[in-house]
Amino acid sequence: MAATRLIAAACVVGAWLLLCAWAWRRARLHRVQQALARQALDAPVPDDTLLVAYATQTGYAEILAEQTAQSLRAGGLAVRVAALEQLDGRRLAEYRRMLFVASTYGEGDPPDAAAAFAQRMQQAAPALAGSQYAVLALGDSEYAHFCGFGHRLDEWLHAQGATPLFDLVEVDNGDPAALRHWQHHLGLLAGRSDLPDWQAPVYESWRLAERRHLNPGSQGGPCYLLTLTPPPGVAPGWQAGDIAEIGPRRETGGPLLAHREYSIASLPEDGSIQLLVRQMRGADGALGLGSGWLTHIAQPGDAIDLRVRANRNFHAPADDRPLLLVGNGTGLAGLRALIKARRAAGRRRNWLVFGERNAAHDWFCRVEIDAWRGDGTLERVDAVFSRDQPQRRYVQHLLREQADAVRAWIDAGAAVYVCGSLQGMAGGVDAALQDILGAARLQAMQHDGRYRRDVY
Repeated sequence: MAATRLIAAACVVGAWLLLCAWAWRRARLHRVQQALARQALDAPVPDDTLLVAYATQTGYAEILAEQTAQSLRAGGLAVRVAALEQLDGRRLAEYRRMLFVASTYGEGDPPDAAAAFAQRMQQAAPALAGSQYAVLALGDSEYAHFCGFGHRLDEWLHAQGATPLFDLVEVDNGDPAALRHWQHHLGLLAGRSDLPDWQAPVYESWRLAERRHLNPGSQGGPCYLLTLTPPPGVAPGWQAGDIAEIGPRRETGGPLLAHREYSIASLPEDGSIQLLVRQMRGADGALGLGSGWLTHIAQPGDAIDLRVRANRNFHAPADDRPLLLVGNGTGLAGLRALIKARRAAGRRRNWLVFGERNAAHDWFCRVEIDAWRGDGTLERVDAVFSRDQPQRRYVQHLLREQADAVRAWIDAGAAVYVCGSLQGMAGGVDAALQDILGAARLQAMQHDGRYRRDVY
């Protein structure tokens, strides 16, 4: 018995020593990794290096940050990954482009490790003018301050003069649809249209019922109105502002490629999903993967892999406040669905501002819009066509010219919804609205949900 007890005691002591050795080795490895990370951050930053920073409580944000970095590196970009607590104003100011993956802990608080950085956000701030950023905000919608720290970080970066690469993406409990949206933007940043989805897609099989060419003779790429019908016996639901994710193929029956996103231009009551898609071509003349599939390769009657992604940031207001809708090109798709939803609800204080190339060829859905103007669904319609005069004019120019009317609508409680191209239009509209309303007022509108964008 004594020998047995000695052997058992020796085993316990041995296990304890092994545990201590493992813990010591892990702590030492962590210190080495931290030191190497600090050393890498202290190294000179090449101009084209992109920073991916994360604030994590459980490690999930760090995993997503690493996946983000891998996607960007696949496009040939130089990337550094760092925990937010390793950064300060001086280091942030060294980067021209930054992506943040930020968890929220509890009721809007930062993760414990990022608390010191959050405290520094209240103090003297770095000058980040000329920098660009984007935020992936992780949270739980059961809490009142959903994604609160991510929103605070986004507002702080904007207040320091940095401009968004694209709008903040909210992720509710690891929502895969929101993560796919983030991946979509990473593909645009990386210049790679073939980045694989992080999770295997699950689509429904819809049918391409009709494809109508809207702008024959246009100086721009051909644009099509597509009508897609659901599988038999399926009555899918969506709201105005939601997104259709398409699984393109290089040929009918080929292997699926990475998904593409398109604003839905119709309502469930229409019985189909309609998309407004411009055919895109690369510098070598090759068709874009998504637009090529939808506008050229797939034929009416063919199956289209599709899933709907909720985009609650672009849903119509629940009340009857006035709505100023601004968009260009195929951005009319998302605005069209919103107008349809407002019409169905009997809400008529709607002002549409639309821009394209030539009135003779690119006034998409004009008959429909004229009818809505005639029956009072649209209180006001203003269109601007950039190539119809020697001096290029865009929607942002029209807004500046109508500054008094814009302020009057905002004073009456209007919300502003912007849909269309991120490059050029979205930034130009944002700058025009800041000049018309003031940066502080526009930021307050964004915080209150009265300034919303679906830009790409």
